[in-house]
Amino acid sequence: MDLNIKNIWVLNIGGQEVWITETIVNTWIIMLILIALAIFVRIKLRSFKTVPEGVQNVIETIVEIYDSFALDALGDKLSYHAPWFFTVFAFILSSSIFSIYGLRAPTADWATTFALALASLMLMFYTGFRHRKFAYLKSFVEPNILFLPLNLIGELSKPISMSFRLFGNMLSGTIILTLYYGLTPYIAQIGIPIFFHAFFDVLFGALQAYIFVMLSLMYIRNASE
Repeated sequence: MDLNIKNIWVLNIGGQEVWITETIVNTWIIMLILIALAIFVRIKLRSFKTVPEGVQNVIETIVEIYDSFALDALGDKLSYHAPWFFTVFAFILSSSIFSIYGLRAPTADWATTFALALASLMLMFYTGFRHRKFAYLKSFVEPNILFLPLNLIGELSKPISMSFRLFGNMLSGTIILTLYYGLTPYIAQIGIPIFFHAFFDVLFGALQAYIFVMLSLMYIRNASE
């Protein structure tokens, strides 16, 4: 595992260089795996059973747990956001889990975490205007027009803080594991690293995915009320 983000290809499109980095390639790989998993689940659920068993039982349990969580966080009127944030949660968690197999987590790159946080900001603005119309826009100039810059900074700081929180936590795990593999003898890299991966990649990754999604849902709900 390397701390540097490698540049794999350089494409020339219309006279402009487009860099295809390790982060982009790893993101594509994770997307393909998640899409393949979704297709597999869809095929398995074609033969839907009244009494669930096997894969259907696992999928229904996951969906019910997430639906309950999203409904508590968003409420009925905003539940249409739930599928998108399930995808975000799955992507962040998969980024951590697949790093066990030497795939550098895309979320250890600030470009990825900022893009995810920016998408949450756009959804927050959209939801606020959809449900509150011009009352939402008016909130940016309350208690008077002089507070417009401060209110805008307060809203724009949300995705920045979210992106740095996720990026910093995921990068810290990458740094610790890289240092361990680089500074320990080969014999110490047999068996022992599994505990570090279980903590930083699985447990820590799930926690960071939960925090990111929870904060996004909270900001969206606050914008609509």
